[in-house]
Amino acid sequence: MIFKRIFCVPAIYLCLMGVAYGQKVELKETTNGIDFVIGNQSVLTYQTATEDVPEGIKKDFAKSGFIHPLKSPSGQVLTRIQPKDHYHHYGIWGPWTRATISGREVDFWNLGDGKGRVDFSHVLSKKEAGGAAELNVRQNHIDLKAPESERLAIAEDLRIKVKPADKGRYMVDYTSTIETKIPGGILLDDYRYGGGIGFRATERWGKDNSTVLTSEGDQRKTADGTNAKWVIVQGETDDASGESGILFLSHNTNKSHPEPLRVWPEDQYEGESNMFVEFTPIRHESWEIKPNQRYTLKYRMIVYDGKMTADEAESYWRAFVK
Repeated sequence: MIFKRIFCVPAIYLCLMGVAYGQKVELKETTNGIDFVIGNQSVLTYQTATEDVPEGIKKDFAKSGFIHPLKSPSGQVLTRIQPKDHYHHYGIWGPWTRATISGREVDFWNLGDGKGRVDFSHVLSKKEAGGAAELNVRQNHIDLKAPESERLAIAEDLRIKVKPADKGRYMVDYTSTIETKIPGGILLDDYRYGGGIGFRATERWGKDNSTVLTSEGDQRKTADGTNAKWVIVQGETDDASGESGILFLSHNTNKSHPEPLRVWPEDQYEGESNMFVEFTPIRHESWEIKPNQRYTLKYRMIVYDGKMTADEAESYWRAFVK
C-alpha cells in the first residue's frame, strides 16, 4: 500500500484504506511532466516531454501529451506506452484518426504515417484547491502534409482534475475542448478509432486475467461497437485484493451519448497484452467541426483496487452527470 494510513476524527474526515478523505492532491513538476500526488505518492503523470522511441524504431513515433503512468491507489501501474504491437499507443490519450481537411485525409493517430500528430504545447493553468488539483494544457493537432507547410489543424484545451473518492479510490476528470480556425472547418470521419478517450492497459492484462463490463451489460466478447454510459476495465495486479481497475464514465452532454466503444476482441494480437478500450464518439457518425466554434467532451475515471460492481458504476455515473 503506497499511501499512508491516516487515523483521524470521523467528524472531521472520513478515513479509508488507500486514498483517504482529508488528503490533498498536489501538483509536482518533473523533467518529464507534471505529477498528481496524493500522500506524497504520484498517482498520475501528464507527460510534457517527448518520449523517445527505442533504437531502430521510426522517430515519428516519439510523442508528448499523454497520461502515463496512471496508478491504482496501491501503486499498481495500469497504463502502458509504446507497446511493440502499436508504438503509437500512449497510456491514456485521444487523438482523432481520420479527418478530412480541404478534401485531404489527415490522420492524427497513426504517427508512423507522418500525416499528423498531437503533442503538448504549453501549460494554460494549474490549481490546487478544496483538496483537488487541476491542470489545464494546450495540445496541438498538427497537419504535417498541408500544401503550404505543416499547420495547426485543431487546438485542444485539455483539463485534468484529480481528487480523492470514496472507498479509498480516486477520480480523474478528463475534459477535452477542441477548436479549429481553418476556413471550411474539419470533418472528423466516422471510424472505429479516434478522439474521445483511449486506454492501452498494462502489459500484464490479457484475455485470461482482465475483464470488461459496460452499462448495457456487455462484456469483452460483445462490447465492441456498442454504446455505453460507462465501462469497467479491470484485471489482475499485485494489490492485496488481486485486482485493480478503472471505471470510465461518459457525460450525457457528449456527442453520440451513450457513446460508442472500441474494445479489442479477446483474440486481437494474440501473444501480446491485448487490452485496449476507447470511447469513440465518431464510430458510427462523422462530426463536422466548424471554424471558430468550441466543442467539448467530458469524461471521468474512477481508479480503484479490488472489484467494481455495476451498481457502484451506475451510482458514479449518476453523480457525474448530476
